Amino acid sequence: MVTLIVSTTNDPASINPATALLSMPGWISGPILPPDMKSFSNQKTRLIQHDRSIVREDDLDLRWEEATGEVVDEVIFLSRHTAVSNRPALTVHPIGVLHLKEGEAPPQGGKPGWAALTSPRIGPWFRLLSKMADSHGLVPEFEITLEGTHHGPITSKPTMFLEIGSTEEYWKRQDAAQVMALLMWEGLGLGGGEAVGNWNSETGKRKVLLGIGGGHYAPRHTDIVLKDDIWVGHLLSGYSLPMEEPISGENHIGGTWRESIKAAFEATKASFPGGEILAHIDQKSFKGWQRKAITEFLAEQNINVGKPNDFT
Repeated sequence: MVTLIVSTTNDPASINPATALLSMPGWISGPILPPDMKSFSNQKTRLIQHDRSIVREDDLDLRWEEATGEVVDEVIFLSRHTAVSNRPALTVHPIGVLHLKEGEAPPQGGKPGWAALTSPRIGPWFRLLSKMADSHGLVPEFEITLEGTHHGPITSKPTMFLEIGSTEEYWKRQDAAQVMALLMWEGLGLGGGEAVGNWNSETGKRKVLLGIGGGHYAPRHTDIVLKDDIWVGHLLSGYSLPMEEPISGENHIGGTWRESIKAAFEATKASFPGGEILAHIDQKSFKGWQRKAITEFLAEQNINVGKPNDFT
């Protein structure tokens, strides 16, 4: 079982952390992944480089398995982050394209209605990243944040994105790249320590947060995740839950919000076997009719809802 790290040479926020990681001890050249992707190996970690869009190169985990015979356990993508605010940021997030209907074209890879398996490392690595960024002097200049589930590429294994944002000036920041490299080095145990974020339902806390609602950066969910031992599944921002208000006299609420919740729950459940999945609803981000519909649907699906104190 190997961890697959994916970087692209056409993005400085992707290749710079990869280069910084490769400068650390223990790396050797690996096989070429057809047609032309370089790879490097270090213990049970494999790092590949390609020169295409990070969100559109699908099924790299399966392609690696076919080419090498090695079973991929998880996939970590390195990428730039963009934001209207242009604020410098280091982000962590799961991936999927839950809000689109079948037949719609995803603007950033993936496929409509799809949710990747979520990496169990998201919560523990987010907390570790927050500490590392602070100790290396990137805070408060950089915001350290989770993001809601969004974009591709398509994968079959537990996946997460690590991103540097939000403009070219910050994508090229070597200090940010170095912190991301250290996060992977320590988080995967490449330096000899114990890896961070390995899921084991038989030890420690088993509660997993499934975030529903709120903005793209999920501040109310993040407040909970910052607590120790909270695991993170999918985070469905409001835009990932399209809801069409019913016409007067009717009860039907349109949109793909039900499908989004079901797909996110099933992917989260599969990512944390034996875990206790608790939906955390950002109550203030919904109108009354939306909140009522979502709560009733969760009950119909036997998805338990947790308040902040339930995650302690």
